[in-house]
Amino acid sequence: MATLPPSLGIRPRSLNCGAITSCKLTAATHYICKSKMTGGPERIDLEKKLLCGEVAQDVVKTPYRNINLRVFATSRVSVEQIEQIYTTRTDVDELKKMSTFLFRTDIGGQVNVSIRKKNIRYVVNIEVSSLQLQTNDNRLVLVWGVYRSDASCLMHLDSQKSASDSETGTVETPFMESSLDRFALELEFEAKQTPFYLSFLLKSLGGAESSGSEIRTHIKANFCVPVGFNAGFPTPLGLSFSTDGSMNFAIFSRNAESVVLCLYDDTTADKPALELDLDPYVNRSGDVWHATLENAWNFVSYGYRCRGAISQGDKYKFHAERILLDPYAKVIVNSISNHHESGLLVKYLGQLCKEPVFNWNGDVRLNLPMEKLVVYQLNVMRFTEHKSSQLPADIAGTFSGVIEKVHHLKDLGMNAVLLEPIFPFDEQKGPYFPCHFFSPMNPQGAFGGSISAINSMKEMVKNLHANGLEVLLEVVYTHTADGGALQGVDDLSYYYVNGTEELETRNALNCNYPIVQQMILDSLRHWVLDFHIDGFCFINASSLLRGFHGEYLSRPQLVEAIAFDPVLSKTKIIADCWDPHDLATKEIDFPHWKRWAEVNTKFCNDVRNFLRGEGLLSELATRLCGNGDMFSDGRGPAYSFNFIARNSGLPLVDLVSFSGVELASELSWNCGAEGPTSKTAVLERRLKQIRNFLFVLYVSLGVPILNTGDECGQSTGGSPSYGDRKPFDWNALATGFAIQISQFISFLSSFRFKRSDLLQKRSYLKEEYIDWHGSNQSPPKWDDPSCKFLAMRLKADKADESQLSSESSHTKSDLYIAFNAANRSESIILPEPPEEMAWHRLVDTALPFPGFFSIDGEPVLEQVAGLFTYEMKSHSCTLFEARNLED
Repeated sequence: MATLPPSLGIRPRSLNCGAITSCKLTAATHYICKSKMTGGPERIDLEKKLLCGEVAQDVVKTPYRNINLRVFATSRVSVEQIEQIYTTRTDVDELKKMSTFLFRTDIGGQVNVSIRKKNIRYVVNIEVSSLQLQTNDNRLVLVWGVYRSDASCLMHLDSQKSASDSETGTVETPFMESSLDRFALELEFEAKQTPFYLSFLLKSLGGAESSGSEIRTHIKANFCVPVGFNAGFPTPLGLSFSTDGSMNFAIFSRNAESVVLCLYDDTTADKPALELDLDPYVNRSGDVWHATLENAWNFVSYGYRCRGAISQGDKYKFHAERILLDPYAKVIVNSISNHHESGLLVKYLGQLCKEPVFNWNGDVRLNLPMEKLVVYQLNVMRFTEHKSSQLPADIAGTFSGVIEKVHHLKDLGMNAVLLEPIFPFDEQKGPYFPCHFFSPMNPQGAFGGSISAINSMKEMVKNLHANGLEVLLEVVYTHTADGGALQGVDDLSYYYVNGTEELETRNALNCNYPIVQQMILDSLRHWVLDFHIDGFCFINASSLLRGFHGEYLSRPQLVEAIAFDPVLSKTKIIADCWDPHDLATKEIDFPHWKRWAEVNTKFCNDVRNFLRGEGLLSELATRLCGNGDMFSDGRGPAYSFNFIARNSGLPLVDLVSFSGVELASELSWNCGAEGPTSKTAVLERRLKQIRNFLFVLYVSLGVPILNTGDECGQSTGGSPSYGDRKPFDWNALATGFAIQISQFISFLSSFRFKRSDLLQKRSYLKEEYIDWHGSNQSPPKWDDPSCKFLAMRLKADKADESQLSSESSHTKSDLYIAFNAANRSESIILPEPPEEMAWHRLVDTALPFPGFFSIDGEPVLEQVAGLFTYEMKSHSCTLFEARNLED
């Protein structure tokens, strides 16, 4: 804030001592704003509101003269000269705390208002100069009042009754005239009365019988300045804190006519304790509304009202009284409102506190190569909320619960977890319909509340890293929940609302619009920098490609920005085109800049088709060798995230148990009987199929994803709906089925690492290192749908041995893998093994437990004519490894 230079100093007429002095008007110090006081229910247009004119924000670097002439604003005005103090320098810190506003009046001249904090008071200096008054009797009166949310409802000052208008809440205070036709006075307010707006106009008193003429700004509005809060800064968006403890609020809204900052002293209250209209002349920079509070007193949470914007077209104007969550709030609290009649309940508010400090000492980012990942997908709440987890009530279903069960993930051989969305969401629709993008769901904290959720999640990430597991997040940035999200902040900017009816009904975010793109990038960086997240899987990724008008872009700005962002480009970024609205996956050529991986639905469909006897050999071979039809464009097989079953659709055990007409899109097969059965042949066939699915998943190039519950046969009763997924039953791990399947998964994970030279490759295998075989050693009939058998020999690259790790270098040998989806057995002839080696069977999914897989391997004995032969049962897979004869 600036002060007047010496040439504009105030010289009262009654004093002529040569010193530059000023007068001060002190408002009653016991005027207190109670926290529950708000403005009246009536609102006025901003055109009629108290607006300031030209705002001078820069500090004028001139000496400030100490003010020492005091005038008390009581029923009788007295003048008292206390002392005169001359200063030539002003403390820099004090100048930084000052704000100054410069107005032009409607009759010429200027009004300069400066505000500074002095101890526990706010001092407001008002100086008027160069007024063109029409009378020689230069008497000037300040008509003033204070308000917060409504300029038409001024708050009364009880101590000023004799000098105030009890109906309007205004106070009249005379100016002191100084030399050169300048007028000045000073008001003081206790800091605990703030924040508020000081509204005033000038009244020129021409004679004894004249009521005087009113003087306003050059736009015919009252003068208005904020006291106890400043204009603030447009960046960063959200709530931020200065070193002096002040809070800066900033929110984007291009189309709002006005924005009200709502402060609560109780999160269970129906209405805010304090509402502050943000002045568009002072508290707006471009499209960002902002303000700084020097102290928040007893306020604990905040939100916004955005008036005058349009939501979802002209026919859906949003409720002007709805209080909205700050899109950038990092710490949020649940709020309960009783405004049931409007149907617009307050669900979340931003919390007025800093993010909790967390000790990351000892945390090491694993930075695992993409091709080394083995991923376990889980829902944080469902993973441990079942009573069978035997966890305390405050731990079950939380991030802390995941920590308690990390041994299960390690036993399965996992080195990464993919968490279903953890953002606050629509409880009726599920986690794929988020309400917010910068905070974890409160109930997932160990003790409830946002702070607990933040600390618990960070502790989980740190613990998983310490146990060798990376943390990937599923995120949804393409649409939001129906309420409690961004609706009402600025729909015309955030959402598709013009000419895209399909997208409007889905609350689709306009992802490539600049402000939405910025919000998504800021959110992603927040999770990486503050939570140490290792990567993201973008649900409904095809919608990230849409332009401003819903059209598909060949070069979408957001996707490119994520690929080259200096922070995000170092993480795993995965596109998943599954749409939670249609529960289907859209096939689209996703632009990747050689950085984006993809969740591969083609892998899932082709493997399901082949193992139920309906696919082509060429389709299976393509999936086994790394999906060259999708990722040979500069990426490689490691960019394919493969799955057999996911959290939406049939779980693994149901894929082999149900195949009704309504499940045609699931490509499932019930193996001979629909639903639960006691038929031994059907049960054996189902068990083989489950083993086959897992086997193909783990021997294929790419990143395997295992879904929670598939290791223990968890079922939804044949329902593909996400809502029918049940909490993980830890008792099921003790069943015979779960024991053998869990052990098999652990073996396959270990074998992938052991044979990383062939099964965990970042680049494709060269053609000379793959031999394909059909029935009876004949070439495969790639496009013959009647052919159900395929075998491949993967040859170890001896020249590449120097690049292998010391742990796996001794395993350099060939693999022979065969798949039989026919209803009959297949007698296979194994190719000649390398010199001084013999084939050992490691897996035969048709054999009973525990012999269907073996770490040591069973040798295949020579049979007729020196050939190695093996009888494969129907619907089975086999794996052979060439080993030294002495092994």
